Amino acid sequence: MTLQPRVGAQGCGEPAVRFLIRGGTVIDPARGVERAMDVLIDDGVVRRIAPSLRPPRGATVLDARGCVVCPGLIDIHTHLREPGFEEKETIASGTRAAAAGGVTSVLCMPNTNPPIDNQAAVEFVVLKARNEGVVNVFPVGAITKRRAGEELSEIGELHRAGVVAITDDGDPVMNSKIMRRALEYARMFDLVVMSHCEDTNLSRGGTVNEGRVSSLLGLRGIPRQAEEVMVIRDLILARLTGGRLHVTHVSTRESVEYIRRAKREGVRVTCDTAPHYFSLTEDAVRGDTAADMYNTNAKMNPPLRTGDDVAALVAGIADGTIDCVASDHAPHTREEKSREFDLAPFGIIGLETMLPLCVTVLHRRHGLPLRRVVEVLTAAPARAFGLPRGTLAPGLPADVTIFDP
Repeated sequence: MTLQPRVGAQGCGEPAVRFLIRGGTVIDPARGVERAMDVLIDDGVVRRIAPSLRPPRGATVLDARGCVVCPGLIDIHTHLREPGFEEKETIASGTRAAAAGGVTSVLCMPNTNPPIDNQAAVEFVVLKARNEGVVNVFPVGAITKRRAGEELSEIGELHRAGVVAITDDGDPVMNSKIMRRALEYARMFDLVVMSHCEDTNLSRGGTVNEGRVSSLLGLRGIPRQAEEVMVIRDLILARLTGGRLHVTHVSTRESVEYIRRAKREGVRVTCDTAPHYFSLTEDAVRGDTAADMYNTNAKMNPPLRTGDDVAALVAGIADGTIDCVASDHAPHTREEKSREFDLAPFGIIGLETMLPLCVTVLHRRHGLPLRRVVEVLTAAPARAFGLPRGTLAPGLPADVTIFDP
């Protein structure tokens, strides 16, 4: 359940909307809270949290016994596809999917048409989200104009317009000089540079992880080194510039280790992985039966990797090397995903399944504490991107998620 009352939504003279969430286990990693408590929400703001609260007159009481009550989830990597690709997704439909999955805040990627590479494009997304969205939408701007990798966007202009980070996600910034300048320029505004780490000279033409499954199915592979060499490059550039680097959709064991080492050395780096990378392996492409073979829903970039990589990702989440889990929600039309494997686009939907997969795989299967699962979906992404969300502290907006663990 997602609860996100709108602050100031009542008209003049209308009574404030009050909720009392009773008896749930409140998990708020940002404040070190994990215990059975009641939460009082008044006019879209958290007012009190205590072991036993009396409901105010007119309050709606929600019985949360047996459930976890936590800050609204934050998904730092989504593709809402608007403007330009509304046949795949819209801000309205994407934010409804987010709410259905317990997500109250999303960062939307700039690989739209036109890209989010200027003030007008940012303002379009902000206005559209305000009018049609049902959760918080934080726009992410493009590193380069037209996402062409050749000329920096006006990063100061994007910052003033309200972006919370910059990325050319969907494509890497292949030019190392451009990436260095992006980190230097973004540092002036304390903006995060989110990196899609892929050396296209190594990955171009590939569709799945290079290895056993690609050989069995006769598909061109994407070597793991295509990700890893760019992770190394960007860590070096982050060390050089002092900029804030965020490596997104980490998928290999070696990438986790390089980031772990860089953090120990004081590099300003955070990272995320997606649920499909710790829930599935490359075998999902092959399927269990002939009918499941060449499953385009298992085609994504970076590709699904091996069991060893899955184990490394889970360990990285457990020890804090991997800061956040993000869905990389990337919807396409049914017709596009029905094409033959080589022609089908990369991407999988994930807003509605991110929390269930985290609970099922990380908590139930691998034994990570629920507090850590909640942290990688709330406090950690808020901290990594400087968002005024991710906690149930009194006085802050009441973005709340309630789920049955």
